[in-house]
Amino acid sequence: MGIVGTRVLRVEDHRLVTGRGTYVDNLRGPESAGAAWLTLVRSPFAHARIRRVDAGQARMAPGVIAVFTAADTDLAPIEPESFISAAVPEMAQPCLAADTVRHVGDPVVAVVTELRSQGEDAAELVEVDYEPLPPLVDLDRSLAGAVLLYPTAGTNVVHEYSSSAVDDLFADCEVVVTQRLINQRLAPVPMEPRAVLCVPAQDGRLTVWASTQAPHMLRDVIAGHLELEPGLLRVIAPDVGGGFGAKAMTDPEAILVCWLARRLGRGVRWTESRSESMTALGHGRAQRQTVTIGGRRDGSVLAYRLDIVADAGAYPRLGAALPEGTISMATGVYAIARFEGRARSVVTTTTPVVAYRGAGRPEATAAIERAIDMFAAEIGLDPADVRRRNFVPVDAFPFVAPTGSEYDSGDYAAALAAVLAAADYPALRAEQGRRRAAGGALQLGVGISAYVDITGVGTEEARLTVRSDGTVLAHTGTAPHGQGHHTSFAMLVADRLGVDLERIQVVLGDTDELARGGGTFGSRSLQVGGSALHEAANRLCELIQPRVAACLNVGEDDVALDRVTGEWFVLSAPERRASWAELSARLEPETGLVVELDYKPAGSTCPFGVHLALVEVDTETGKAPCCGLSRSMTLG
Repeated sequence: MGIVGTRVLRVEDHRLVTGRGTYVDNLRGPESAGAAWLTLVRSPFAHARIRRVDAGQARMAPGVIAVFTAADTDLAPIEPESFISAAVPEMAQPCLAADTVRHVGDPVVAVVTELRSQGEDAAELVEVDYEPLPPLVDLDRSLAGAVLLYPTAGTNVVHEYSSSAVDDLFADCEVVVTQRLINQRLAPVPMEPRAVLCVPAQDGRLTVWASTQAPHMLRDVIAGHLELEPGLLRVIAPDVGGGFGAKAMTDPEAILVCWLARRLGRGVRWTESRSESMTALGHGRAQRQTVTIGGRRDGSVLAYRLDIVADAGAYPRLGAALPEGTISMATGVYAIARFEGRARSVVTTTTPVVAYRGAGRPEATAAIERAIDMFAAEIGLDPADVRRRNFVPVDAFPFVAPTGSEYDSGDYAAALAAVLAAADYPALRAEQGRRRAAGGALQLGVGISAYVDITGVGTEEARLTVRSDGTVLAHTGTAPHGQGHHTSFAMLVADRLGVDLERIQVVLGDTDELARGGGTFGSRSLQVGGSALHEAANRLCELIQPRVAACLNVGEDDVALDRVTGEWFVLSAPERRASWAELSARLEPETGLVVELDYKPAGSTCPFGVHLALVEVDTETGKAPCCGLSRSMTLG
């Protein structure tokens, strides 16, 4: 039996739980010696014109090295992603606001000091004269152009997407239900806030340590803004304390730190405060959804419409296009024949919206699951029965949804049956009915949600090196932030090569170690990054087999790998064996046995599941009493 599928102790955990993790803000060694600190003066206004900046007192404060405004830099703003349909140059996000601030937390002035505490003191001495402008937080007002955040653009709409229109969408429906829903704005709040350290070398090369999910992407974006060849920039992602999608983006602060390091000729670092993180790290979700669902009174759903107005925030980043992904997954796990979808994204005077925890797809699940519940309530049927009736059947896969999305496989009815059995669903409904009939304060809510996702996108690079001592280096372009990649990837390599887990070193998060890499987001790491390492292990075995046969003086078909002991052996004489260490020392003593490849999956995968939530609520206080359920009933 191989190691995959067994329980093992995570190889990275001991270091992390004993406080020996290395985060950017922990770096106090030679690499950070003499690094100055960046402190940002941020806007307290959601929308205002910058009339004047006076940094005279700040420049004379103790420890101040330099103070910069937008006029002092030559940094180009971050252009909206090219796939945002109405992206225009006026809506680019500046590293420092020049004449207008557009959300609370917009950076205005950069203060560089010897010590971090000095920066906080000096920043308070910067005087910024703001002329308040009308804020814009209402989506309808933004759609109507009541306040134009970018007057020269002439519109607040930055992205529009729609599926094909369907004539008489609800014509044969006996019941049609519509409702406006809010998928609220969320702040990611990783345990470790963003942090960047940039150190220039005498030859002009920059080394950047950053709390990022995608070091190669960060390298390329920063290099572009600084007009450097990517090879002149090394990005290292050490231990990263959470990201949730928001740290996959390249933010203006990271670009500014690197520009300052080049300008000042010394290391510069920045670690945001929790308050900064809440207002300046990209937010998630922020969709207003109008759902309309129609069908028959027997529970059959025939048609569904989803209309989305999304809040892109002050600067259109990736979040502006995410509603397109919501539309693509709108019908979820259901075989709904007719669908119509429309999405519009608008700018507001709020923190920009970026990727967060599923990036558009969970919003689709939230909408369709609420729609199914409303439809079930309207026709008086159990929501579990309505779901079961409308699931995509097992024999329909591979299935193409009316949105155009392709699902590879699924058994949604089996997942529903499993969760209902585990929760003893009939007993829950009976208890819920009993409580409602009794009319007491403690009432019971039962919620069901079924979902499907599309994951595993893009390509990933991998390199395996078997050294002469038998240890293995496994390089990958992903960059973890808590998922356990070191263990998972080592298990895959150990399983294929027969090498002990402890003898495999997983190397990731360093652009000098591997030229290309996709990063960690979109539930892709194990599917794409792990598969890349697995494929590299297969390729290594394929390439080494004829060389092993030559070493053992037998035919190629007469050798095989013992995946338990990690030894190659002769099939006709099993006692004749050679270990990986022996082969590496003999065949490639200087470089080791090396294989490198780019891996691209044949297609995406579609994980699915069903959740059941049981909530006891005190209707007189609105609170959910602790352990209230255990006092009132026993679940079997």
